[in-house]
Amino acid sequence: MTEHCLWRFSRALHRALNERQHEDLSNMIDEDIDWAIYGPIDMFPFFGARHGKAAVLEVCRQIADNVRIHRFDREAIMLGVDTSASMIRYSLTALDSNKPISLRMAQFTQFKAGKLVSMRILIDTFDLVEQAIGHPIDLPRIA
Repeated sequence: MTEHCLWRFSRALHRALNERQHEDLSNMIDEDIDWAIYGPIDMFPFFGARHGKAAVLEVCRQIADNVRIHRFDREAIMLGVDTSASMIRYSLTALDSNKPISLRMAQFTQFKAGKLVSMRILIDTFDLVEQAIGHPIDLPRIA
């Protein structure tokens, strides 16, 4: 039984983000990758859509410049032959403030010939923004 591409990609991504070792990650990304992290781009400029390996590797460098991953737990996962869908909870530290961040996200990947060709990440952005600004957001009740 061979290892699913997601596991190799996950290890390579975390090495790139925490240890700035990008070679394994670069080898796993297709030249024509389609990548998007959905969230507030004004607060987090590395969110948004990117196309192509160079743009995705630059996003990973920007993320590495801003956070350090301490722990991640896959709460749920579904694997297809060349696809995956995961619910993940991350424990991070913001490097500029040393502030802890708890982040929950859904990740959807597609692989072709062992390389990542598509990635979509949906982040619980409301909680993330509250953590980033340091206080709860007071919203009017809608009833």
